[in-house]
Amino acid sequence: MNSSSSAEEAAAPSETRATIADVARLAGVSKATVSRFLNHRDTLLTRDIAARVETAVKQLGYVPSPMAQALKRGKSKLIGLVVADITNPFSVAVLRGAEKACQEAGYLVMLFNLGNDGSREREAIEALASYQVEGFILNTLGADAGAASEVVRHGKPAVLVDRRHPEMQSDFVSLDNADAIRQAVSHLLANGWRELLYVTEPIAGVSARIERESAFNAQLASHGKAAGGRSQQVADGDEAALLAALREAKRRAARKPLAVLASNAVMTLQVAAAFAKLGWQAGSDAGLVGIDDTEWAPLVGPGISTVAQPTDDLGRVAASCLLERLDGRSLPPRQILLPGRLIVRASSQRADTGA
Repeated sequence: MNSSSSAEEAAAPSETRATIADVARLAGVSKATVSRFLNHRDTLLTRDIAARVETAVKQLGYVPSPMAQALKRGKSKLIGLVVADITNPFSVAVLRGAEKACQEAGYLVMLFNLGNDGSREREAIEALASYQVEGFILNTLGADAGAASEVVRHGKPAVLVDRRHPEMQSDFVSLDNADAIRQAVSHLLANGWRELLYVTEPIAGVSARIERESAFNAQLASHGKAAGGRSQQVADGDEAALLAALREAKRRAARKPLAVLASNAVMTLQVAAAFAKLGWQAGSDAGLVGIDDTEWAPLVGPGISTVAQPTDDLGRVAASCLLERLDGRSLPPRQILLPGRLIVRASSQRADTGA
């Protein structure tokens, strides 16, 4: 388990850190007396005792543990964040948005990375709950039914991001996947690409992948004979399967211009690498659009067109939903879908037509 840097700093005590017992010993008072002073109840103390405790605190450089003080109040001010894959730029960007919103509200974020291993979802909940987090922001695979019961068992509010969990009735915040795919397909067809290949990681029951593939198939059906195409699932890092899928798509397209729509940033980069391996130029030999915008998208090949997710907003909205629950608001589970934004670069504009 990893925590955000701010959480690590708050939770990592120095080996020589003074304790409340050290202060009490130096001041010649009890720990209860020091506690009264630290909790601003020094009106219960004589002026002399209060002065002795204050002197001891300054002399020892004593700083009360934020965690200990929070737990005494019954609140840790910690939020547990579970992400499916920290190597995915999407997860990192959402984390940043959520962390900023939590910090502004006085909370720290603790992070658990699943590494795309759905069997660890329950482990993640248990681990974060052991740190007395007050609630969860979950970007999980939705594969472990026990994870939902684990959240319920701990009685903590949770918000789902990007991926639904069939067993969990919680607020859900996500990209509007159907609209994102519609934007990408409409753009490709408007630029003259007539054979489309949608490349995705294995669906594996992940809701976002299901929604995007379903939306792609629906878009093909809605355009009738104006567009042909199919979807292809490719395991992460399976270069041979991806190359074979691209060659087959090119053969099937025959004289029709071929374009590829990649399901996320991880897949977009792999498709761009496969284009290079095949000697294809994006925008000339085939078009390319990817879901998710990244810092490297303008720099790869002629620049890769993308549908940018509002990642910062996704993290902030998810955090806001959770903070409302922590403030005591009782609402039915909400579904909040945010629109993506098409960013057009050369990879999707046909070089042979100037479109």
